[in-house]
Amino acid sequence: MDFDHLSDVMRRLALEAGAEIMRIYNAPDFEVKTKADESPVTEADEAADALISAGLRAAFPDVPLVTEEQAESHGQKVSTFLIVDPLDGTKEFVKRRGDFTVNIAYVVDGVPVRGIVYAPAKNRLFYTRPDGVTVEESGAHAVETVGPVAPISVSTPDNAALMVVASKSHRDQATDDYINKYSVQDSKSAGSSLKFCLVATGEADIYPRLGRTMEWDTAAGHAVLNGAGGQVVRFDDHTPLTYGKNIFENPFFIAYAPGVTLQTP
Repeated sequence: MDFDHLSDVMRRLALEAGAEIMRIYNAPDFEVKTKADESPVTEADEAADALISAGLRAAFPDVPLVTEEQAESHGQKVSTFLIVDPLDGTKEFVKRRGDFTVNIAYVVDGVPVRGIVYAPAKNRLFYTRPDGVTVEESGAHAVETVGPVAPISVSTPDNAALMVVASKSHRDQATDDYINKYSVQDSKSAGSSLKFCLVATGEADIYPRLGRTMEWDTAAGHAVLNGAGGQVVRFDDHTPLTYGKNIFENPFFIAYAPGVTLQTP
């Protein structure tokens, strides 16, 4: 894989998809449908998926592609592949709360090695450079002009005063019970894969997820966190979270800055 080319393509497609998503988001109204698993899907999900999928297939025709909105891609048995969630945080999108992202990642041998997370309503853009280091790009986020970029890094956590981030739409008692095992200075909620990015920038120390997620929900954020010095492990045994699992379904997991003393379930 040419990582320079991959980085350029992922950035361009994420920004183009983000522009299309915002066009629909800012419209007076948009259609919301319900998928077979009872989750919502909008025309923005579908438009972004069509744009990103076409772009990735044109640029990397020999690399398997898995995307949330194409059920036929979910039956693959692969360990090296591209994976896309064209609009992560559809519930936040529908409620017009802004915490939604475009996620694109490249997984090699079960490990997300490159990724991009773009939050168009928040004007935040995080991605791994070709060398694997994660940066946040500021500015106007124009497709043709790269704005100022700065490497980001996880915090040096204080286990006596941890900063915790948890899901905005899926927080439950089990999550709160687990968070209560820690000495917490502050706890915040965020939607979509932004939670990984908040750990990556040091705005949070730990993000536990005790709920169902799919690999397209997490791969890009996982890559961003890896490139900032963070880790993602399974909740049950604290072994690394891997990709290419059956139907691309994740177990519960914990994303964190090294130095956090992980508590047992």
